[in-house]
Amino acid sequence: MSFGGSSAAAYAVGAAEADIFALWGEPLAGTRDQLATIDAEAAKAGRTDRPTIQIAFRPIIAPTEELAWQKADSILGRIKSVEAGRVRSRNPENAGSQRLLKAVEAGERHDRALWTAPTGLTGGGGNSTALVGTPDTVAAALLDYYALGIRIFSARGYDIYDDAIDFGRQVIPLVRSEVAHHEQTTRKDLAS
Repeated sequence: MSFGGSSAAAYAVGAAEADIFALWGEPLAGTRDQLATIDAEAAKAGRTDRPTIQIAFRPIIAPTEELAWQKADSILGRIKSVEAGRVRSRNPENAGSQRLLKAVEAGERHDRALWTAPTGLTGGGGNSTALVGTPDTVAAALLDYYALGIRIFSARGYDIYDDAIDFGRQVIPLVRSEVAHHEQTTRKDLAS
């Protein structure tokens, strides 16, 4: 069973019962805090393991950093035009959106490639944080989350079809290669 949420009740139930616990993309420090909470709640429930953690981002990739940020700015313009007529609460009820808006308040750019500007426009709406950069930059950012213990990455671009092709061809192979190298090195270290 998969589960998601950022409230105290969600952490308790998901950590106790879920096979997969889903998170929205946040800065690394916030993600690390959530994982510590999930671990503590899993231990309280008598688990000896944590649920497999899934995290969601919207990748924005291009051949250069400059082009990736130009693409991001273009996407932001599209979001602004869609959101222009909508009324958004400045204080959403769900804990996940509140966490995302705190990340926005701390700045639009975090860590290696995390971008929260779309999140601010959508009022903390769901899967709205992006990883922006070249395929190498986005892959390295995903690997930063992998190093925290994230094992499932959900990536849905803003241009769903084209982004899926680009992500699949340019980012996934980089991540798979580095994960395989990490696992091989870990196995060698354990065998020593």
